[in-house]
Formats: sequence, structure tokens, C-alpha cells
Amino acid sequence: MADSSSTTTASSTTATNPPETKSWADQADEIDQAEQSNEAESKVGSLQIDDESKTVNSTLTDPDDSSIKAVTSGDTLYKSAKRFEDLNLSPELLKGLYVEMKFERPSKIQVISLPMILTPPYKNLIAQAHNGSGKTTCFVLGMLSRIIPKLAAPQALCICPTRELAIQNMEVLLKMGKYTGITSELGIPADAANYIPISKRPPVTAQVVIGTPGTINKWVTARKLGMSCMKILVFDEADHMLAESGFQDDSIRIMKAIVKASADCQVLLFSATFGENVKAFVTKIVRDLFVKDYNQMFVKKEELSLDSVKQYKVQCPDELSKIMVIKDKILELGQKVGQTIIFVRTRNSASMLHKSLVEYGYEVTTIQGALRQEDRDKIIKEFKEGLTLVLISTDLLARGFDQSQVNLVVNYDLPVRHESPSEPDQEVYLHRIGRAGRFGRKGAIFNLLCDDRDNMIMSKIENHFNHQVTEITSYKSDEDFENALKKAGLL
Repeated sequence: MADSSSTTTASSTTATNPPETKSWADQADEIDQAEQSNEAESKVGSLQIDDESKTVNSTLTDPDDSSIKAVTSGDTLYKSAKRFEDLNLSPELLKGLYVEMKFERPSKIQVISLPMILTPPYKNLIAQAHNGSGKTTCFVLGMLSRIIPKLAAPQALCICPTRELAIQNMEVLLKMGKYTGITSELGIPADAANYIPISKRPPVTAQVVIGTPGTINKWVTARKLGMSCMKILVFDEADHMLAESGFQDDSIRIMKAIVKASADCQVLLFSATFGENVKAFVTKIVRDLFVKDYNQMFVKKEELSLDSVKQYKVQCPDELSKIMVIKDKILELGQKVGQTIIFVRTRNSASMLHKSLVEYGYEVTTIQGALRQEDRDKIIKEFKEGLTLVLISTDLLARGFDQSQVNLVVNYDLPVRHESPSEPDQEVYLHRIGRAGRFGRKGAIFNLLCDDRDNMIMSKIENHFNHQVTEITSYKSDEDFENALKKAGLL
């Protein structure tokens, strides 16, 4: 079994299942295709967010926050945090937030969620927040704030669906925790050069562990990752982690191991999307496994699309026209405004589009799950450093990938449900468009439509979000594309 054993120090010197679904793309590292077990939907009770037995504290929201629904349990009073100083953080953590992260104040999501995370008795939290709203800061700050510095044992664990997201979250933790001396370790599939048989690796002593579910579960099973001192467990992209059987099984095993060893461990479940069935299942898991009060925070469905991002649809008569639109219109103009991610449905589509654009003389890189781990890491590193400007991806990067210079997202293929290709996957669509316009920056989305089926899928997406996507008048018009980018604030 392969594992990664890179330990770093954040210091100044260094159950009932939802309905069956499948994934078109390779969103996991440790499984190729994830399938959910086919339990009847009727077994999952719908989640009543406005449970009258719960106390909703008005101090959490103000009129400007009307799109965010916070539901708290019990009689714990939470006061919204307008400043990081309101959160009783250590001077070292405050220094990391201001000096390294260069934050000025908490975001709207952080104002509401951070008090629920950081206030004793540390209740569990199921939280939905916009892409680019600062949810990573919420759970990373939560993990760092709970660590006892002198205890050399795992105290915080974060589970992510992909190695790319795990690495990215670790980068945030190292930056934010730079002055704390807190140690951390990545638990992801190792590349060939760093392979260590799990039987030969020492026990984990890092205080924070961030990794993918398969690797973490192997460490737990092999008694290499102890849970007895665990204070906080985080699931990033929790809807995906608990809605796919490959992740679901490992994730629930990890939860059960923590409940057995450290019953008071706080659980944070974060995602940009929670479908109603998944929301009900996640809530049931938290309630039944941990048997204690939990808080909730959700964004209204109609508020989910990002206002800072302009969405467009382009009618293309055939596949070749889609490639020509990318080549002659989007990439030509895109070179002036930043980086571009092009999303495709399958690995074959990724390879075909890559080959076509390279033949036209464009420097593009492509990432998908079949690549070697070291190649995936290299491609991401080059893109994040700005060495490459155009990245073709399956939905491997649809969730959580944060690169502030991405201003353009192209849906070469619209996302559809694997088990029902005529139905859109609205949650994946939302995650995709969230790669542009991070933290309120400007961005534009181009959806390339080729036939009646594409138009039907696009129409269903528009209806779902109650948002009409603007149509580019002619796929041949340079002026139309320039005007679209100007309206998006990019030119």
C-alpha cells in the first residue's frame, strides 16, 4: 500500500444511503468510478431545516445576510464576528491571518460560521457556502485554533475528495499557521519516488492531518493514525464525500473510528452544494453517529450562482465549431484577462481537445485521473505559478480548486448525470463556474451548445437556478465575444 509521509511544521522557521449515482469524470484518487449503493430514496427522511425545536439566534444574521440561513441547536448564544479579534484567537493565529493571508476582516460566511465553530461546547456543523466565499478559512482556522501545541499527536483531521484539494488545503494551513509551530502531514497516495510500505512507516505524530479518504482509512486500519486525541474532524466537499459509495464507505469508517476513540470530537461538514437527498443523509449520519446537537448553515438555492460571474451560452453547429470558438475567440481574448479552465465530460474528450489545440499552436495542459500522481502535481503547480494559462480538465478540478487568476471557464461539455445523460448535474455546474470569480473577482463562463440536447440541458440548468443565461448572438463574431468580456468587467 502506498502512502505519503511528508510532515511539515507551520512555523516561522519552516445508515441509509441516497439514490444511486455515478460520476462521469474521475473525481477520486483511490477509485476509478464511484457508485452509490442502490437503497430506496424513500428511506431517507427529508431534512426540515426550520425545525421549530431549534433556537434560531437573530444575532447571527442581519438584513444583508438574508440569503444565509443559520439554524442553531440548544441554548448556546453565538455573536457574529465582525473582526477576527472577536474570536478569542491566539496572537500567532491573528498574525497569520493578517500578515500571511492578508485578510482585513471576516467574509460574510465567516462572520456567521466562525462563532459556531469556535465557541464551546464546539457543536457539529453542517455548512453550505458559496464557492470562493472563504469556507476553507473557516475550517482551517477551526482546526488550528483547537490544537494543544505541546501535545505531539493528531488532533485535527481534514478529509478531501482529491489529492489536489488536499494539497491546496495544506498550503492554506501552512500559510495561516506559519507562526504557531503546529505540525501537519499530508495523507494522500504517494508517487513512486516517495512510496513507503504502510507497515514500515512510523505512527503519525503530526497535529493536523489533511488527506484523501482511502489513504486516511488505510492509516487508521493499520493503527498508524491514532484517533484518541482527535478534537475536530472536517469533511471538505462533504456532499460528494458522503454521496458516493467509494468515498462514503471510507468516510463513515473514519467517522466511526473517531466516535469510538474520541466521542467529543467536533465534526464540520462543508460544501458549496447539498442536494436535498444528500443533505438528509448527511444530517442523519451526523445525528445518528455522534448523537449530539448540531448547527446548520445553508444558502438559498436561488442565491447560489455567483453574482460576480457573467454566464454566456454559445450556439455552435458542430464539434469542430466548438474547437474553433475556443481557439479563435475565447483563447485569443482570454490571453488578455488571465487564465482559463476548459471543462470536458470524459478523459477521451480531454485528450481530443488537447490534441486539437496543440496542433493549432496553443500551449495547453490537461489533467485527468488517469495521469500519474507526480504528473498531476506538476501540472497543477505550473498552472498555479502561472507558467501555463490554459488548463483542460475533467471534473477532477470542478470542486474546491482555488486559483485567483482564473477569469474564464469554458464548459466544452455541459455536466450531466451519469445515470441519466439527458439530465443536467446542476451541482457540478455550480462547482465548475465557481472556479472563476474567486472571492468576488470578475469572471466569465462560456457554455458551448451543439444540439437540441445541449439546449434542453442548458434550459434545465437555467430553470433550476432561476437565472437566464445570456446568449452570444453569433459564434463567429469577434465583437460579440469582446462585448461579453467587457460586460463581465474583464476588458
